[in-house]
Amino acid sequence: MGKENMNAMQKNRNDKRSRFGNNRQKRERDRERERRNEKKKIEFLGKKFAFINELELKDKVIFVNRVTKVVKGGRIFRFAALVAVGDGKGYIGLGSGKASEVSEAVRKATGNAKKNLVFVKMNDNESIYHEIIGKFGASRVLIKPAKEGTGIIAGGPVRIIMELAGIKNVRSKSIGSRNKHNITKAVIEAFKNLKSPEDILKLHTKKNED
Repeated sequence: MGKENMNAMQKNRNDKRSRFGNNRQKRERDRERERRNEKKKIEFLGKKFAFINELELKDKVIFVNRVTKVVKGGRIFRFAALVAVGDGKGYIGLGSGKASEVSEAVRKATGNAKKNLVFVKMNDNESIYHEIIGKFGASRVLIKPAKEGTGIIAGGPVRIIMELAGIKNVRSKSIGSRNKHNITKAVIEAFKNLKSPEDILKLHTKKNED
């Protein structure tokens, strides 16, 4: 009986060592996978920033908001900036930043906008291909293509984004919330969902193949 107990205890110890070894190997594999993913991420960001530096981006401040926080010792003032950047040839980005100084908030917002560039698909009339509604929060922005010579029929932040993106002929109307953050993000969402004739052709070709 004593021998059987000793054998059972030895088996339990061996099982624990085996599990510990397996767990250690798993942790090593996880660390190696994380290192590879981090390396790929660094390479991707390097290529992305190199591409951004090649673009001749212009920036415009859409608005700066002052935020006041009341604390025991008094009031703390901070600034929130919303900035749009674009190269006038289709690329447009939107970013926000907060800081205790206006210049620092604008700098942060500009940096964020450069990291979030979107390409706008335009036709030969420097307009969009089709009518679309962008949605964000409680804001809706209707954007319609226009013929050459129409100009930009839009106001406020929507006009700034159109100019920076390089769209010359377009009609737009804001519906719902007038919050500038929501309106600008609704326009960006609309740009993301735009489709060119080539995109539609590829979609139909893929459906027919399936």
